[in-house]
Amino acid sequence: MTELPEKLTKPYEPALTEPRIYKLWEESGFFNPDNLPERHKEPFTIIMPPPNANGRLHAGHGLTITLEDIMTRYQRMNGKKALWVPGADHAGFETQVVYEKKLEKEGRSRFKMDRIELYDEIMAFTLESKKHMEADVKALGASCDWSREKFTLDPSVVAEVQETFRKLYRDGLVYRGYRTVNWCTKHQTSLSDVETENVEKGDKLYYIKYGPFTVATVRPETIFGDVAVAVNPNDERYKKFIGQTIEVQHPENKLSLVVIGDEEVDPEFGTGALKITPAHDHNDFRMSETHKLPRVEVIDQFGKLNEKTGKYAGMKILEARAKVVEDLQALGLIEKIEDYTHAVPTCYKCGTTIEPRVMPQWFVKMAPLAKLAGDAVRDGKIKFIPDNFEKIFLYWMDNTMDWNISRQIVWGIQIPALICAHCNAGALDTDYKDGDACPTCGKPLTTETDTFDTWFSSGQWPLLAIGYPEKADLGFYPTNVMETGRDLIFKWVPRMVIFGLYLTKEVPFRTVYLHGMVNDKHGKKMSKSKGNVVSPIELTDKYGADALRIGLVIGNTPGNDLALAEDKIKGYKHFCNKIWNATRFVLTNIGDTTLDTPKPALTPRDEEILAEFNKAIESITSHYENFRFHLAGEELYHYFWNTFADVIIEEMKSRVASDDEISKNGAQWLLLNILATNIKMLHPFIPFITEEIWDILPREGKKLLIVEPWPKPF
Repeated sequence: MTELPEKLTKPYEPALTEPRIYKLWEESGFFNPDNLPERHKEPFTIIMPPPNANGRLHAGHGLTITLEDIMTRYQRMNGKKALWVPGADHAGFETQVVYEKKLEKEGRSRFKMDRIELYDEIMAFTLESKKHMEADVKALGASCDWSREKFTLDPSVVAEVQETFRKLYRDGLVYRGYRTVNWCTKHQTSLSDVETENVEKGDKLYYIKYGPFTVATVRPETIFGDVAVAVNPNDERYKKFIGQTIEVQHPENKLSLVVIGDEEVDPEFGTGALKITPAHDHNDFRMSETHKLPRVEVIDQFGKLNEKTGKYAGMKILEARAKVVEDLQALGLIEKIEDYTHAVPTCYKCGTTIEPRVMPQWFVKMAPLAKLAGDAVRDGKIKFIPDNFEKIFLYWMDNTMDWNISRQIVWGIQIPALICAHCNAGALDTDYKDGDACPTCGKPLTTETDTFDTWFSSGQWPLLAIGYPEKADLGFYPTNVMETGRDLIFKWVPRMVIFGLYLTKEVPFRTVYLHGMVNDKHGKKMSKSKGNVVSPIELTDKYGADALRIGLVIGNTPGNDLALAEDKIKGYKHFCNKIWNATRFVLTNIGDTTLDTPKPALTPRDEEILAEFNKAIESITSHYENFRFHLAGEELYHYFWNTFADVIIEEMKSRVASDDEISKNGAQWLLLNILATNIKMLHPFIPFITEEIWDILPREGKKLLIVEPWPKPF
């Protein structure tokens, strides 16, 4: 029996081991690719999707960190100059919403605060939250280069984001337009299409007598802003009315409305005739542009009817709807009312029904930029995992709409422009200053106070994270992989591709790996209100980061959602214990054998075991190379537990205790080398326990496992 290292005489304790090991890695400098050994030459780069710096990590972050660390550690061991850049996102609207909830609990409101005071308070809150978030990232074992960390409100980042806006403006790709936007009446800001959620809701469909027509609508309260009735030009029932002006009665007075023919009208919906309210409906606004119709706003920014609605002025939308219907019924103008289920756009943070409003905003012309992105994907410059997301990406690029990038919030990067309150024109801050005459109407310009949609800055993240436009780190661009959640195929991924191509004429990454959502053990979306939120840090504290990491990946195929059950993580804690105990047995029974001991004479059975192990090495390596991490983890788990621990160790017990030195030496060499190779291959998944075991394996010239070469077949 060999005397054991003291560590192995005790059970493995993640809580004591993991912080010490992480400190060892940080002190080694190997997270920084510039410090890697000479054999590391070809760059491999991942840019971390920057977690929001407004709270602790959630389960989805845990999966992101794990997958990206697996990729980075594997490539580093495989001889790549691996760079994983960490970051933190100020997260614009989302962070302001979090802080507004804090203000509400304190009995305060952002609407009664000075802009600078509010900004400074949110900054202090964010920087404090950022510390906790980064501690969580480290607790999960992330081997990222903290010396290159970026925050999306770093002065250099802000400067480049603003310069991109100026470039887009000068290139005619940014304009200030007077169009309908998605307005949240609670948070008092516009939102882009990807910041709204369509929720199935039950409403009433009201059939209202409109002169010679009956129109079907869910919004009778907007009748005061109607400017037309629209029919399909091919609808035989209504062709004769197109171009006529009709008189329509409503509870306050009468309206004179023009009848228009438009292909967008569905003859099968309702009666086939629609009331058109351009100021409060996106489709109606588009028709108003086509048919040169006026826009009459009758609902204000707070979701209340305005002075144009007579006695209904000051009523909230639902209150006004009920009253208008009551009055229409009294006039005999309601033909019938039906139950109606439809998708209603809501604010993705508070669930408030979106109110379309016509207001001046900054927009990016998406069609030419989206074509760049679509062409790059069609040319094979970017690969999607799983590949079905390529079609989704191309659909969005082929059917894009101009992007509203201005937000009426304090927290974020200010748009570097001036605006005219008279004609709504805009101008760059480099061309004009506050008080200068508007180039369009001559009235004084004022400084823009709107901030960018957070996707405008995060869309430039792969470049900003490596210090663009400085040349120092551009050897790491384009990056190799963008790993992120599948829900961001609509929001973030297209914007990164677009900005990368627009600013550098190169794609920002070669591969997009999309993971699914992490749900609760029943497959339900995690929600604080449901009380089913599972914290990755709580699970780490309880079972260790290694158990959480491998539990998040095994059985988790790319693009598909994961049901996270605590029992599963507990099971992988048992696996880590199995590895520790197997290591104890091997080191107790190998005598003087070390990893430097030449291969001895092996029995035919030993050669058979080695041949099977070589196949496993090749298979597992192939899984790593081809982003099949769920399969790599599964094969490693089953080989170690079912083959190595349950079969090989059991077979070798009698041989390591025998007096036959040839048989004994072969068994000892085989046990140690299979164990060591498994430890290497398991390292990307469970880096803490494998680094701890590697330190006590007998060998010369000890160095950290994090930079050990990836194993090859024997």
